[in-house]
Amino acid sequence: MEGDRMRNRRASAFFNRKSYLIAAVIMVVAAFGMTGIYYSQQEKKQEAELVKEQKAQIQQAKAEDDARQKANEAANRIAEAEKKKKAQEKEKQKEKEKQEKEEETAQVSGIIPPEDDNFMDEPEVVSEVQAPVEPILQFDAQADLGWPIQGNVILNYSMDQTVYFATLDQYKYNPAVIIQTDVNTPVKAVAAGKVTDISTSEETGNTMTVDMGDGYSAIYGQLKEIPKNTGDYVDSGETLGYVSEPTKYYSVEGSNLYFELQKDGTPVDPMGYLQ
Repeated sequence: MEGDRMRNRRASAFFNRKSYLIAAVIMVVAAFGMTGIYYSQQEKKQEAELVKEQKAQIQQAKAEDDARQKANEAANRIAEAEKKKKAQEKEKQKEKEKQEKEEETAQVSGIIPPEDDNFMDEPEVVSEVQAPVEPILQFDAQADLGWPIQGNVILNYSMDQTVYFATLDQYKYNPAVIIQTDVNTPVKAVAAGKVTDISTSEETGNTMTVDMGDGYSAIYGQLKEIPKNTGDYVDSGETLGYVSEPTKYYSVEGSNLYFELQKDGTPVDPMGYLQ
C-alpha cells in the first residue's frame, strides 16, 4: 500500500511538471502567432500607404503636365497676338507712307502750269487743296448685319425683365448681348461707320462706339489691341480689335464680347438685326 501511494505521488508530480511545460509551449506558440498577425497588419498598412502615396504622386505629375501645357498654350497665344499686332502696325505704316505720297502728289498737281514764257513776270495762282470729303453715313435698318464674332450668346438682350448674372449673383437688365468666345478672337465691325468714342469701363473694359448713321450706333466691349482712334472710319467687316480677358463683372461667364446696338441713344435688341 505504501508503495502504491509513492507511485501515485510520483505520477502526479510528473504530470504537474508536464502541464506547466505544455502551458508554456502553448503560450510561446500564441505569442508567435500574435506577433505574426501584428507584422502582417503592419505590412498591409504600409502597402496601403505606399499605394496612396503613388496615386498622389501620379496626380501631382498630371497636374504639373496640365499646368505646363496651359502655360505653353498661353505663350503661343501671346506670341500670335504680338505677331498680329506687328503686322497691323506695319500695314498702318505702309498706309501712312502711301497717304503722304498721295498728298505730296496732289499738292504738286495743284500748281497751275504757265501759259506763256513770261511766267517770271506774272506769278501764277496756286489752286487751293480741297479738304477731304467725309463719307455720308447711312444705316439700312432692313439689311441684316454681320455678326461681330462667331460664338454662343450666353446672355440675351433684356430690357423688359431682368436676367441672372452669375458673376454678380443677381438679376438685372441687360442692354446688350454677351457672346462667349476665346481670348484674342478678332472682332469685326457689323457695318461701316465712324469711331466716336474709345474709353475704358470697369464693367466692359476697353469699349469702342461706332456711329453707323441714321441714329444707329454699335458698342463693342471687352476689347484689346484696338487699331483705331476716335474720328477714324471703319468698313463693314474690318477688325476693330481682339477679345480680351474678362473683367471682374464676367469672371464666371468667361471671356466674351459685349455687343450693344442703340437707336438715338436707346438700346435695341441686336438679335433683330444680326443675320
